[in-house]
Amino acid sequence: MDFISEKLTEYISENSNKEPEILARLNQETYQKILKPRMISGHVQGRFLSTISKMKSPSTILEIGTYTGYGTLCLAEGLLNEGMIFTIDRNEELLKIQNKYFEQSGKRDNIIQLTGNAIEILKDLDKTFDIVFIDADKENYIEYFKIVAEKLNKNGIIISDNVLWSGKVIESTSKHDEETNILIKYNRLLNEDKRFETIILPIRDGLSLSRLI
Repeated sequence: MDFISEKLTEYISENSNKEPEILARLNQETYQKILKPRMISGHVQGRFLSTISKMKSPSTILEIGTYTGYGTLCLAEGLLNEGMIFTIDRNEELLKIQNKYFEQSGKRDNIIQLTGNAIEILKDLDKTFDIVFIDADKENYIEYFKIVAEKLNKNGIIISDNVLWSGKVIESTSKHDEETNILIKYNRLLNEDKRFETIILPIRDGLSLSRLI
């Protein structure tokens, strides 16, 4: 969900850096062939991820939720030459389209794909990270945060997607609406955690940035 008008969204897109041609092709193929294509980061959010990564110049990035790899490639744009991005997804069926564009990107050697249960993978991943991007199943956001908060380097950044959840986070919610209730708790958790400075931005479905102090 976008929280501003379609015309203003178009204006923002037109007056932001254009997405690289490879990402435009990946976006098009995702919409043509993959279920739930709106899950892709897309142009403006992708340029935001790219800009944050370039400002940070990370040596290590962790992404939880690869999908078709659009966000992966955006984050990889800022990696140091020998830097690595570790990206986790449980859907093996998406590996083919991921690999197609990773091979074309010139970043193939910088991308490590991990397939399976993210929590189990994270527990066994003996790495620390400059940037973490959380964009997977909402039910586990709090658990992901608890794990990755201990794997951040000094001044590390956690970027969390979908934190406004189509505006549901400010509506009266049923106790049975697990995803919304978890996101409400998650946003409060990040804001109250004194180790971090957090801001929520109304980009797409809501992005939060949390910097380890």
